[in-house]
Amino acid sequence: MKLQSLISYFVALCSLFCLAGLRCCSAVRHSVLDAFQGHRVHMQEELKGYGPIFEEQPIDTIYPEESSDGRVSMNCRARGIPSPVYKWKLNNWDIDITRGRHLMVGGNLEITNPEKSRDEGTYVCIASNMHGIIRSREANLNFGYLNTFTPEERHEVNVPEGVGAMLLCDPPRHYPDDLSYRWVLNDFPEFITLDKRRFVSQTNGNLYIAKVEASDKGNYSCFVTSNSIAKSVFSSFIPLIPHPDRTKTYLPDIRVKFKDTYALLGQNVTLECFALGNPVPELRWSKYREPMPTTAEISASGAVLKIFNIQFEDEGTYECEAENHRGKDKHSANVYVQAMPEWVEHINDTERDLGSDLHWVCTATGKPIPTIRWLKNGLPVYVPTTDADEKGTESFYESVLDEIDHTPKPDILIIIVLPPTFEFYPMKKKVLAARGGQAIIECKPRAAPRPRITWSRGTEILVNSTRMRIWYDGSLEIINVTRADAGNYTCFVENNKGKANGSSTLVITDSTRITLAPTNVDVTVGYNATMQCLAEHDPTLDLTFIWTLNGYPVDVDRESDHYERSIMIKNNGELLVKNAQLRHAGRYTCVAQTIVDNATASADLVVRGPPGPPGGLRIEDIRNTSVVILWSRGTDNHSPISNYTIQSRTPLHDDWKDAKTDPTLVEGNAESAKVIDLIPWMEYEFRIMATNTLGTGDPSIPSKKIRTEGSPPNVAPSEVGGGGGRNRELTITWMPLPREYHFGHNFGYIVSFTPFNQNSWKRVTVPQPDASRYVHKDESMLPSSQYQVRVKAFNNKGEGPDSITVSISSAEDAPTEKPKRVDVKVRSATEVTVIWQHVTQQIDGYEIRYWSAHEKEIAANRVQVSNQNFSVRLESLKPDTRYTVEVYAFNSAGFGPASNRLQFTTQKAPPRQKPKITSYVKSGSKYIITWDHVHSDSNESDVKGYKVLYRPDGQYNGTLVTTGKHYIEVPAPVTGQYVVEVRVHSEGGDGEVAQVRIPGAAAGISFSCLGFLLPAIGILAYLEF
Repeated sequence: MKLQSLISYFVALCSLFCLAGLRCCSAVRHSVLDAFQGHRVHMQEELKGYGPIFEEQPIDTIYPEESSDGRVSMNCRARGIPSPVYKWKLNNWDIDITRGRHLMVGGNLEITNPEKSRDEGTYVCIASNMHGIIRSREANLNFGYLNTFTPEERHEVNVPEGVGAMLLCDPPRHYPDDLSYRWVLNDFPEFITLDKRRFVSQTNGNLYIAKVEASDKGNYSCFVTSNSIAKSVFSSFIPLIPHPDRTKTYLPDIRVKFKDTYALLGQNVTLECFALGNPVPELRWSKYREPMPTTAEISASGAVLKIFNIQFEDEGTYECEAENHRGKDKHSANVYVQAMPEWVEHINDTERDLGSDLHWVCTATGKPIPTIRWLKNGLPVYVPTTDADEKGTESFYESVLDEIDHTPKPDILIIIVLPPTFEFYPMKKKVLAARGGQAIIECKPRAAPRPRITWSRGTEILVNSTRMRIWYDGSLEIINVTRADAGNYTCFVENNKGKANGSSTLVITDSTRITLAPTNVDVTVGYNATMQCLAEHDPTLDLTFIWTLNGYPVDVDRESDHYERSIMIKNNGELLVKNAQLRHAGRYTCVAQTIVDNATASADLVVRGPPGPPGGLRIEDIRNTSVVILWSRGTDNHSPISNYTIQSRTPLHDDWKDAKTDPTLVEGNAESAKVIDLIPWMEYEFRIMATNTLGTGDPSIPSKKIRTEGSPPNVAPSEVGGGGGRNRELTITWMPLPREYHFGHNFGYIVSFTPFNQNSWKRVTVPQPDASRYVHKDESMLPSSQYQVRVKAFNNKGEGPDSITVSISSAEDAPTEKPKRVDVKVRSATEVTVIWQHVTQQIDGYEIRYWSAHEKEIAANRVQVSNQNFSVRLESLKPDTRYTVEVYAFNSAGFGPASNRLQFTTQKAPPRQKPKITSYVKSGSKYIITWDHVHSDSNESDVKGYKVLYRPDGQYNGTLVTTGKHYIEVPAPVTGQYVVEVRVHSEGGDGEVAQVRIPGAAAGISFSCLGFLLPAIGILAYLEF
């Protein structure tokens, strides 16, 4: 056995080297196998053990960089006979535990003083014994950190009262991305309270205030916590200064928008949505064309939707709607549900005779569809094959799921040649059978090839007959057993490797029979019922009772609230049904059984209760406020139906409400009813519940959706008002009527207005059902003129009542003051900053117009900013070009006069030539990168120096250095590849990038065949082979 283990280990070692690219190992492997031909291992010894099976596998681990523990453990445990030995790999390289930093405790790998540069990566545990090798799932070790915020002061935020605001958190660099956010107001730990008006996004940490109020004034700090490494940091304080302003209302504006989300089956999903607006918008969630998931929960005043234990049917498009009386804003995105791979049918430990066929089925499910790989002794295989001879072989196979998760399922394939033996499955010394029943005497010897089987009773050879039959697996079956069948039976087995036999004694017992059978019982819901059952049996055997309901076993222990067994009387199987419910009704069967036979008897339990749901709902005679509903009676559950309740539901509300009927009470013998007081032109669905003296039953399946007929509106719009707007305009506003008051299609509004103290009203039709304003333009209209206005609704059936009449004013004049002290600061060849002094009039904002010397003023570019701004940055300008700029103040009535014109010229373009890197040389622990000086042309800016960016390859952030030299020293990378980017720096901006890649420190080990052949030859010599 020791020699065979050594051979297996040596061949496995050679196979591993072959995977590393050492072709010479192939020859070594065949030479060793050829050298050991003829060596035999006794099969009985091989079958005493089994290959390794994982009980614990390594998992992804995050080690805090600032941890004081100085130790991290990757766990691995497997069982097997003999006990498995372990080794670990990091990024596919074997870990040398003899160097002192690594320690093996059982199969667990402990790392002392872990370092990110040396220990971060992917770990795999490999367990092996003489029967095979298995490979664990991959587990990543990462180092967690959370940097502090930069100490720079943050700019104050000035906001008019009634306007929305957003304070940026901008969290520092961190890993992993599992941060949670809160905001501190003025002093720690005074955290702000979240409500309908304030929300902190857990996606980016920003604080959103839908409508700023005077009480919001203060200093705000973003408080960030990393849950993985238990660390928190503060940002610098951000002053928020609200300014008093006349209250203005504005439309909702959704600022926190959830993105398309992918989730695993059974996970919890969180979607965020928040809007700015005045008044503070109401937030509503919905799922497109489907009801919301039953596990969905809305929190944070409507800003957060959580879906717990998400399922495939929860996949779809989700919509967030923000609404106030000024209007609506909507946002939608998709939620996709995927599933981890799961075994549907996996391989099992298998034995096969020499020369037989093997079809190993391995099936998995998942979303997306997983792929399956096969491993043999921890190494990949594509078509598992076996070269077996008569000494027998054993191989350890694993099927591994890819996509998202790696879950191996290892099993053993053994090919055997064996003479017959009963050592592993000996025959039973005594077999019991009941008189008149069936007896089966098993004979399952271990043998390969398949043996020939014969049976005898005493000196009589048994053959198949009407009462006796020998099964394919060798077992003997006897039916209609009598006392005369008792005796000793012998099974003889033989194949080309030998013979064996085994015997069993057949003992005949008395049959089991029920002496007191259960009888039919009638009970009301909530009451108890007793099902009786007594039986007789062979006195040498134990008797047990089992009850079934409609063919399914009754679990008395699990359903102890409703079932109880009687244990006071011997041979009594009485069942007590407590607090009987409708589901407990049915056919009960008492099964009295011993280890030899059983007897059964059945009876029915009738449970009277509330009626079942009606069926076959139909809707007829559909009018504007009424319909007629017809249905068919459901089961009365043994108690006559006294009356029916009809409920209705519309798309406007998810809950069911009792509907009014004519007559008010729907009698129990009725199968139709008229529903009244419905909303015209509304979509409805209906359901019905029946009631009897025992209660109200479950509702019916909802009817098909129908729409009632239309009628003219009977409600007038509210909150009619207006005013403001552009010069010579009259703006009229109102609150749109909800959908339930439209009463028909082609819904819209009729707006009427007249100058104050006049009787001639002008009517205008606004055909949009969601419209909330109308703007009338008249060049003869005087600024700030008084008007009387009123609004009413209409649809295809007619007009509704007028609203109350209100007085409003037309728009004011455009500004008359021009901005002063306009100045321009040239920043580069393509950017400038324009600044000016605020005007004293009340305005909405400023517009900056600019054009080049080669363009006409009519084609000027335009940029608008709010009235709080007094500067703007102009970008994407042409290099070395003369521009003209003007600044205008504007309000809703139009633009005021232009400021004094100002001209400026942009800088020359940066040099087009990029630095030519002439060399990069490693010197000790540094690299020296050298480049040629860049000389600018006459139409380019002068070279001021060079910017050098040193970053890891594949990342955009790194170390930026500015230098006037034409060389630079950078540290040599420890791992991975780095990129050095060099570009020209000038007044006109930065030039083109030149770059060079610096490789990391390469490490590798080269092997030779001789290096491991010599020890092997020495071992063979020692064993005197």
